[in-house]
Amino acid sequence: MSIPMTSILRAPTPEAWVATAVERWRELLVDHANCEKKAASTALALMFAYPEDHSLAMALSRLAREELRHFEQVQKMMLALGVDFERQQPGRYASGLRTILSTSEPGRKLDLLLAGALIEARSSERFRLLSGRLQKPLGDFYGQLERSEARHFELYVNLARAVAPERWQERLETLAEREAELATEADPVFRFHSGPP
Repeated sequence: MSIPMTSILRAPTPEAWVATAVERWRELLVDHANCEKKAASTALALMFAYPEDHSLAMALSRLAREELRHFEQVQKMMLALGVDFERQQPGRYASGLRTILSTSEPGRKLDLLLAGALIEARSSERFRLLSGRLQKPLGDFYGQLERSEARHFELYVNLARAVAPERWQERLETLAEREAELATEADPVFRFHSGPP
């Protein structure tokens, strides 16, 4: 069953963030590379945390490989556009979301999957917003990634639904409210998932 991305995001990305991203696209691209590595790492961590869940392991193994391919594509884009890799301090988005995740079972697995869904949904939304505003080839590249991130979002939602068919929607509401705050409130550090500077 397909779920519209807009049904889980509780607030749209502010125009101020989009305008900043268009202006600071080099900085954005560096953080994007880090995000792809983190996405692959998250999928692998879930596989190690729940080795008994064979369907989850198979789905996330494929996802991790795709995220690493995206990382390679971002690296090639950086080289083509003359953008050097820089070490960055992490933003507050992921850590802010983690503060309300369950740390023990039952609940931890569901929360990790729902957090993954929210992050992928926000990524897809921002790729869509940027694809028509950034010059080629970056704008076209982001248009392609929008569709991939939408598939990843649906994968995480479907995994969450399988884990807790009676509870996932209610829990999603709580996490989505926090995600919306983190993605829209003024942020001192500009990142792919930050609020507007």
